[in-house]
Amino acid sequence: MTKSSRPAIVPSDLDDVERFTEEFLKRLQFGQGVALARATRNDLYYALARTVRQQLMARWLETVQKQMQAKAKVVVYLSAEYLLGRQLDNALLASGLTGTAEQAIGNLGLDLQQIRDTEVEPGLGNGGLGRLAACFIDSLATLRIPAIGYGIRYEYGIFRQTFEDGHQVEQPDSWLTLGSPWEFPHPEMGVKVRFAGHTEKYLGEDGVERTRWNNDWEVIGVPYNYMVPGYRTGNVNTLRLWSARATQAFDLNVFNNGDYLQAIRAQAFAENISKVLYPEDSTPQGKELRLQQQYFFVACSIRDFLNNVLPPGFDLRKLPERVIFQLNDTHPVIAIPELMRILVDEKDIPWDEALDICRQCFAYTCHTLLPEALEVWPVELLGRLLPRHLEIIYRINEEFLAELREAYPDDELRVRSMSIIQEHPSRAVRMAYLATVVGAKVNGVAELHSQLLRDKVLTDFSAYWPDKFTNVTNGITPRRFVGLANPGLTELITDTIGDGWLRDLDRLRELEPYADDPAFLDAFAAVKSGNRARLAGLLERRDGIVLPQDAMYDVMVKRLHEYKRQTLKLLHIVTLYQRLQENPELDIVPRVFVFGAKAAPGYWIAKQTIALINAVGKVIDNDPIVAGRLKVAFPANYNVTLAETLIPAADLSEQISLAGKEASGTGNMKLALNGALTIGTLDGANVEILKAVGEQNFFLFGLTEPEVESIYESGYQPREYFQTNPSLRKALGAIASGAFSDGNRETFAPIVDSLLHEDRFLALADYQSYIEAQDRVDLAYRDQRAWNRSAVLNVARCGFFSSDRSIQDYLDRIWNAAPVVVG
Repeated sequence: MTKSSRPAIVPSDLDDVERFTEEFLKRLQFGQGVALARATRNDLYYALARTVRQQLMARWLETVQKQMQAKAKVVVYLSAEYLLGRQLDNALLASGLTGTAEQAIGNLGLDLQQIRDTEVEPGLGNGGLGRLAACFIDSLATLRIPAIGYGIRYEYGIFRQTFEDGHQVEQPDSWLTLGSPWEFPHPEMGVKVRFAGHTEKYLGEDGVERTRWNNDWEVIGVPYNYMVPGYRTGNVNTLRLWSARATQAFDLNVFNNGDYLQAIRAQAFAENISKVLYPEDSTPQGKELRLQQQYFFVACSIRDFLNNVLPPGFDLRKLPERVIFQLNDTHPVIAIPELMRILVDEKDIPWDEALDICRQCFAYTCHTLLPEALEVWPVELLGRLLPRHLEIIYRINEEFLAELREAYPDDELRVRSMSIIQEHPSRAVRMAYLATVVGAKVNGVAELHSQLLRDKVLTDFSAYWPDKFTNVTNGITPRRFVGLANPGLTELITDTIGDGWLRDLDRLRELEPYADDPAFLDAFAAVKSGNRARLAGLLERRDGIVLPQDAMYDVMVKRLHEYKRQTLKLLHIVTLYQRLQENPELDIVPRVFVFGAKAAPGYWIAKQTIALINAVGKVIDNDPIVAGRLKVAFPANYNVTLAETLIPAADLSEQISLAGKEASGTGNMKLALNGALTIGTLDGANVEILKAVGEQNFFLFGLTEPEVESIYESGYQPREYFQTNPSLRKALGAIASGAFSDGNRETFAPIVDSLLHEDRFLALADYQSYIEAQDRVDLAYRDQRAWNRSAVLNVARCGFFSSDRSIQDYLDRIWNAAPVVVG
């Protein structure tokens, strides 16, 4: 959105194949400077992307104009991550040009799929948080809500994962090597961001004492705009990502004196800020760079909104009428003192009035229950890098503590426990507390998560402000994760219930009667079989992994973390393998176990777990006893693009985190919506999936959250489970003996020792229940008709998990923003 008052532009009609072909050849010739006969695949991709982009750009400009004319309230989504996936297919789908493009490209003797495969997805996120942000901005545009997503244009996104001897190796994710036709840079709209220095008091012209921040250094944030098209609505919103540049990139005098490195040092220092997604922060330098990133993007975003989205001369006292800043987790919380600084120090708005504005303009989404994931910043670091912001946080906290002491005059311990400033083990700012104190609303992302957030994580705050806390269960966009990812299922659903369901996912309920229709079940089974074949073909071409197609595809795709319990899944695989070794004639359902996961570069035990999974897979692959009955596949570099082929092929969805640890999960929703049955604990959104699809269509196991807490409180002894369970003892004993590490007992000893002596996430406690549930899975899968019936009911009953519904909940419970119709 900008202040431009350009007249609306009517979109050019590219629905006609001849017109589309003409535009494509024109973009190839005048955009890429080549004729069709000499065009590379990248030339073809750019020409096609720009042809489709042309259709969206006119709608984009019209959307901006109409939203400004309406003086609409804008949802500003502040997120450090956006896992967008490939843009070409999404743009074709949203604009309704897929069929036209296929025909036009085909008429030229070209392969559209090959052109699509040229695109490199921007890996600007780590996992679920970034993918959720991408789903949400898609739904905001589809629901016609005026919105801007703000984030960072990381030069290198999440690392590209490779394996060497089964161990994860991180390679740079050079997603910008061939450029991107989807971004629009605007260096003329750069924002200056200041760091470090000191503050000083002075008297303003009105005689009021004010504060001035004298910074030591600064960088420029350059905006790169991306279009976010709504699905066949005509509305196109904006995603604005910031890239850091030096204010003085090159010192010619120093260069001429022969010090070439010093001449470009300022540029390199500044560009580090947007260089890498989540720099390793185990060092002081890494921590500082991460805080620089967070402040950099929110400072750019708030300044951009105030200067370039609001009309000239807008009265900032009315700011709550025009914006809600949604803080996607704790990363953007530094935006609160930044807006306070602008209002108080630059706009001369009195403190109390400014704070009241902020309390109406910010809302906070908490995405975790793990204490270590709730960010705290050392006072020393924050004060050194952002001295004025620390002063503002101190004052907010002092006033809040004074308020608490009035409310709880005899409970100083409660007051201190709620302080934004942590005193032990060292002084630090608790960003989740700051967001809760100032934010208008705090929401969790699943019913169980929101309850635990109120009852255990932010207990005192929810008691003090019960109306401030609410729940918005996460959702996923059906456009990408069914419409694009599963064309066979999309066609089957449309043929059965008609068009329009991709914008109204509740309509999937109309499929329920067909769960007992033999013809429909046969068609559904054929779609699933085709998806397995598609995945097998991709993995053979991409990774050299050969998969049997007449097996159950048992899928676990998610970030590698101990609480997600990939080790529990691995113990099940080892147990099945040992059963077959003991009895080669054992009748089991053939299974392909597919993993997709990246471990954070500094998370050593997670990286060892990846190595163990690959080691077990290698041994199983080389054992003729299990040939064709068990297969472990771990394709490297799991991302959105791979997910779009892998998820539709899944038969069984592994959602086995320890109850009370997963905030929500969205992989569980994607898999269920594509007809995979879930085996899972009562954790995160599993609880709501179970309720939606019914107990007969879900394989439940494991401890409940209260039982988990009871075990923790009584003093968990994982060795007791190991000693009393023969199959567990045998499975874990095989790993310890070196059976999967060429006889070397030391290779995976840290994993074994961690499970036996600590087992923070109770994998051994849940092992037997999990094995029994997996045995039920084996039995159920033998009756393919009944299995497919359950799979269809999963699809039919998962409409609730659309991100459109999530966004509507935000609108109703938190944002109070209205749609603006464009097309």
